[in-house]
Amino acid sequence: MRIGVLGSGGMADALGGRWVEAGHEVVIGGRSPERSKALAAGIGAVAGSPADAAAFGDAVLLAVPAAVAAEVLGHAPGRVVIDCTNSVVPGRFVLDEPRAAARLAAASKARVVKAFNLCHVDVWRQPSFTFEGRPLGVPLCGDSADALDVVRELVRSIGCVPVDGGPLERAELLEATTAFAIGLWVGGADVRSMFPPIL
Repeated sequence: MRIGVLGSGGMADALGGRWVEAGHEVVIGGRSPERSKALAAGIGAVAGSPADAAAFGDAVLLAVPAAVAAEVLGHAPGRVVIDCTNSVVPGRFVLDEPRAAARLAAASKARVVKAFNLCHVDVWRQPSFTFEGRPLGVPLCGDSADALDVVRELVRSIGCVPVDGGPLERAELLEATTAFAIGLWVGGADVRSMFPPIL
């Protein structure tokens, strides 16, 4: 699959690198040409402009700060856009912008799928996505069946399991869950202990 990555930070590095390893073609298009070139060289991708990445291939990963996501993406009618951002207020662990994913979809006219936002970037740098004998589940929220199919394939290609999170309006709940969990992790709580399997 052909994937454009908007951004040149941690998530662009971690996910872009895993997709290259899985055999996908990746174009890195961050706002800094120098950083984009360095990242692309480091993971075996191709560097380009943000416009190059946004127009490339089957899907676009939006891996920039949430506050500038809509500006960086711009108008992208019909594009499959993976939104891994979290509009979390630092230190307070609450959402800065309600319905951010839905607003992004409305502004860009893209087919937005919320995904890959629940785990810290260091999780995506792990050598394996199997934990305690189970593959990592990746919740997806989106309104386009075709876009969800594309993202499910990308999730599976790196050894994870796609989890149906419902329509895009539920992406706000996914972000809120992330904000809440981050606050608990920072406080030293074991978040896994609150979600035991149902027997």
